[in-house]
Amino acid sequence: MPKFIAIIPARYASTRFPGKPLVDIDGKSMIQRVYEQAKQSAAHKVIIATDSELILNHAATFGGYAVMTSEHHQSGTERCGEVVATLLKQKQIEEDDVVINVQGDEPFLKPEQINTLISSFKNRKVKIVTLIKSVKYDDVAGNPNIVKVVVDQKLRALYFSRAPIPFYRNAGESESTLCWKHIGIYAYRVKTLLKLVQLEPTLLEKAEMLEQLRWIEHGYKIRTCTTEVENISIDTPEDLKKITNIFN
Repeated sequence: MPKFIAIIPARYASTRFPGKPLVDIDGKSMIQRVYEQAKQSAAHKVIIATDSELILNHAATFGGYAVMTSEHHQSGTERCGEVVATLLKQKQIEEDDVVINVQGDEPFLKPEQINTLISSFKNRKVKIVTLIKSVKYDDVAGNPNIVKVVVDQKLRALYFSRAPIPFYRNAGESESTLCWKHIGIYAYRVKTLLKLVQLEPTLLEKAEMLEQLRWIEHGYKIRTCTTEVENISIDTPEDLKKITNIFN
């Protein structure tokens, strides 16, 4: 069996919410909560990958393992790629091992979600896996911040979009219909990840601002797994207020 490494990209200078990984959520920082949840999974190791010494030093206060990465990465995938390249060079991992890219702004991440991704790699042909959740179509269709995905009969992703997909031509047909919402946690084999970060941006990716479309356009198959967990991500200070209300 391959080794499974969970990496949590943690960028300090978020455009919509600077310093987001360090915000306090009922006595613990967001990055600490994500780290502790990931540690409860079946991953062999959990690493925080950051561009900030503030986050690096903070991780040490709660026993978290963190490493510094470049401040020039455009995505969490690229940040994971830097860490993986270093680990591979140091012979701490092998090309068939698996990296789980854990979103650093989801403090309610469930360990079983990581485990679901891990279980997919019993099939040696699997290269990339992500999570999807069944939701009511009309609840998400009009929200471009919720990414929708259509899959084939083997749950391989056909397309991701911020637009409502599929489009229901007959009015009213969508009212009781379910669709798939994308949960943005990925797992990839090491050798696949290192290839992904070398790919050139593509037209569809630029149009939708979704990096996974780059992979699809370059011919990679993305396997999906279903989850029933409703993840709550924190993108803005307003989202943090909602989280605080949950704890209260």
